[in-house]
Amino acid sequence: MARDRSAQQNFGRPVRRILVGLLVFLLVALFLLWRIDSPRVERLRVALVDRFVPGMDWAMRPVTRMVGMVEHFQSYARVYEQNQELRRELQQMKAWREAALQLEQENAKLLGLTQVRLDPRLTHVTGVVLADSGSPFRQSVLLNVGERDGIRDGWATMDGLGLVGRISGVGRTTSRVILLTDANSRVPVSIQPSGQRAILAGDNTPLPPLEFLEKADLVRPGDRVVSSGDGGVFPADLLVGQVVQGPDRRLRVIPAADYQRLEFLRVLRSHEAEPITDTGGLIAPPGGIAPPPDAAVDGSGGGSDG
Repeated sequence: MARDRSAQQNFGRPVRRILVGLLVFLLVALFLLWRIDSPRVERLRVALVDRFVPGMDWAMRPVTRMVGMVEHFQSYARVYEQNQELRRELQQMKAWREAALQLEQENAKLLGLTQVRLDPRLTHVTGVVLADSGSPFRQSVLLNVGERDGIRDGWATMDGLGLVGRISGVGRTTSRVILLTDANSRVPVSIQPSGQRAILAGDNTPLPPLEFLEKADLVRPGDRVVSSGDGGVFPADLLVGQVVQGPDRRLRVIPAADYQRLEFLRVLRSHEAEPITDTGGLIAPPGGIAPPPDAAVDGSGGGSDG
């Protein structure tokens, strides 16, 4: 048995060598065949390709599919990279859109401030809203203008649409504005077109009520509310808002100013009233009551006649 195994091993080695030699010879022959530049050899090459290549389709099919898979994977990788790039650009576009919207709103408010029609005798100082009180019991905001800008207590403030409130507290570089909705705010107003006078009293709600109406029957929802100028609290004819009927059936006012987006406020410089120093011609002098000039003339004339 040991002799048979050794004989088989000795017989297999020469066979492998012969097969390897034939394979090498075949490959060298194919190489030379494809390298020879001759019409006959060219016809032979074409004949071999026509004979064997169509039958090798089954062998090339896995290779073709593998190449297709690699190409698809590369295309998917490119699509993924493009998708990531588009997402980054979309995030940048969202940030730019938010910035554009903020600039548009700020521009609209500034345009509103420039288009408000006021008494040409009134001058103003425009300030930026720094912060609000943040308290449900006090409705106020803080401006970046103060004594150095000539701001005084009691002056009216407006945004691009209507009356916001009045100055209540002035510092060197800042001042506080009490809004119309604050519970400490009382503003005399006039309701158009009826001309009724009333007091707009803040109650810490977005819709302050109208109090002390002369004839409430003449006031309708939708009427225009402006400052009356009574008492010299505010200049007259400043837009305040519009009359509405609240849930409690009371007449209230929707402020024209946008309290949710107060960024710039216009402080109106009010004209100080001239003090009266003399008593005037209708007030009697301290010494007594002087007779009218006509009576003195008539008396003197009667005595001469007598």
